[in-house]
Amino acid sequence: MRRSILIFVCIVGSTCIYAQHEASPTNIERIIEEVFQGQDQDINYDELYEVLLLFLSNPIDLNQATEQDLASLYILSNRQVQAFFDYKKRFGELVSVYELQAIPEFDLKTLRRLKSFIKIDTRQPRGSLQGLPKRIWNESNNYLILRYERTLETKNGFKTPENDESSRYAGNADKLYGRFRTSYTKDFSLGFTVEKDAGEVFEFNSNQFGFDFISFHGQVQNKGKLQNLILGDFQMQYGQGLVFSSGFSIGKGAETITTTRRVNLGALPYTSVSETGHFKGVVSTFQVRKNLRITGLYSSLNQDGRVINDSAYAMTPFVRSIQTSGLHRTQSERANRNAVREKNWGANIDYTKQNLNVGMNFLNTAYSMPIIRDEGIENMSRFTGQNNTVFSAYINYRKYNYALFAEIARSKSGGIGSIAGIVSNLNSDLEGSIVIRNYDNNFHSFYSSGFGESTRNMGEKGIYLGLKHAINQKMSITAFFDGFVFTDIRSNISKPSSGYEYLSRFTYSPNKQTLLYAQFRQQSKADNINNSELPDNLKLADNALKRSYLINLDHKVSTVLSIKSRLQGSHQSFNGKSTTGFALVQDVNFSYSRWSLSARIALFDTDDFDNRQYIFERDVLYTFSIPALSGRGLRNYLALRFKASSKLDFWAKYGRTTFIDRKTVGSGLEEIDGNSRTVLRVQTRIRF
Repeated sequence: MRRSILIFVCIVGSTCIYAQHEASPTNIERIIEEVFQGQDQDINYDELYEVLLLFLSNPIDLNQATEQDLASLYILSNRQVQAFFDYKKRFGELVSVYELQAIPEFDLKTLRRLKSFIKIDTRQPRGSLQGLPKRIWNESNNYLILRYERTLETKNGFKTPENDESSRYAGNADKLYGRFRTSYTKDFSLGFTVEKDAGEVFEFNSNQFGFDFISFHGQVQNKGKLQNLILGDFQMQYGQGLVFSSGFSIGKGAETITTTRRVNLGALPYTSVSETGHFKGVVSTFQVRKNLRITGLYSSLNQDGRVINDSAYAMTPFVRSIQTSGLHRTQSERANRNAVREKNWGANIDYTKQNLNVGMNFLNTAYSMPIIRDEGIENMSRFTGQNNTVFSAYINYRKYNYALFAEIARSKSGGIGSIAGIVSNLNSDLEGSIVIRNYDNNFHSFYSSGFGESTRNMGEKGIYLGLKHAINQKMSITAFFDGFVFTDIRSNISKPSSGYEYLSRFTYSPNKQTLLYAQFRQQSKADNINNSELPDNLKLADNALKRSYLINLDHKVSTVLSIKSRLQGSHQSFNGKSTTGFALVQDVNFSYSRWSLSARIALFDTDDFDNRQYIFERDVLYTFSIPALSGRGLRNYLALRFKASSKLDFWAKYGRTTFIDRKTVGSGLEEIDGNSRTVLRVQTRIRF
């Protein structure tokens, strides 16, 4: 009886947050902007967006959800996840998503973030291959996206060359994108993604079928003992990302607790347009026993690299490195395209029982030709050879308000990578996390993305401490401290070095219409000193101290109008020199009936690129922008959406950056004569 009353109150009460809600990628944008924005370095937001988009397109059924499912959203704390399952254990399966409001640990802020990614599905699960083609053909959850993009000014690479044909791009300035997907949660997924970057050629030959990049996948799930099967392009995440991570690295930010621990997403279709960091082939997961799953994979794909024939180094052709830009615009870039064949085979064994999860990972990578690095002290620890093997063991254990996690891995070279941590609800209002990592100089794992300061998990040690304190329903504080040591020598740091970083953010939300937060961040990290008086082979390094700050105000004026004001800046001291930068941003967002419009004007002034300002921008569906503003100038954009019908949507974005401190924008083939760069992007989504 008590449960029925709670559900009734949630459904008819004025605080019910789910009423008249249409799932929208806007919720993804808000999560990224509010929780993860404010970084001072480049972060792969694309992978976070893809993971959240996966759950947006296929919301989690709360009655079928596992702990890993809920944790993978990076929204719920360990205490909230445990409270959810305690509630289910006491009252049974949920009858409505409104029922979440009856769980004391689920505050309104959390529920607003969660609403787009969950559902209660009363339909019977589809556990058979019988009738699959018909289900795919009749599935209503499908879409086709077509996107066109172009920089309106002419770059040097598109101008007619005076003498050398190699000094220009082979293709035109149009960027084309297409994406199709149809899927049903826990049953199947089918889709493809195509892209041609600006400057690339759209052509048909033995090496290319129209678009420069094409990915596709077919997936079936939960067919008896066959839990998952993907043919085509896929990615994987198991353990803490030391073997299988495929880019799912969110990094350090204002969310100081939930993002420190990786979760077992397993094998997922690959739908992004990054041309590296994923597998192409087949992966399958079998439920061997009730608590035991085994996954096997085989992948074969081409990678870019410049082939060198030099008998002084090797008797066979070799490459210096695998190139990851994915761009094939000039003669040299086109010559390097698909030069190296990479083959992977591997496995995962995963055992879960109650609060314990343990597993092992294995991956072997073989290249069609060896990788031989340039001579240089910064390359002494980097991978050299034609074959690499890496394996690991991991554990996740949850008890009461504590969640422990760890993974230790070893590569063929003998290098060890290890990470361990704990996440805890110290009390009802305070959460904490500790993460310790140690990556040897000779630890080589090509698909790793474990927690750390560097993008590569090698030559680094560190300890991270995070806190989150809810002062009350309206105010909260998050903070972290991360101390790290680089034990190897890198291209931009000519000696082993150490550094630290800390952040604190205060958030105040007096009501559902207003959000205010202020953040301070400080980082000390080594960098090489540019000194023209030193010989080319001699470099000196010193620590740069950078302080960053921001204050942001979001306010919903009415049901159709909202505004956002933001001030952010930075100050850096390095080699006896002080530099600064700041940006002042004003947004206006309008939504009425079938129309949505977002507009921004931003003023920025930075002394150098080290003080560049990252600012999140709204964009067309399933994409977003976080440009780095450097120099002095003005950034503005208009983003428009028109919902023509339930089957047809249109988007357009016009963005322009105007500089007042230069007469050209960019450099080399990307250089534009003039002081502005304008990008036009249009897109349509068609549902069948």
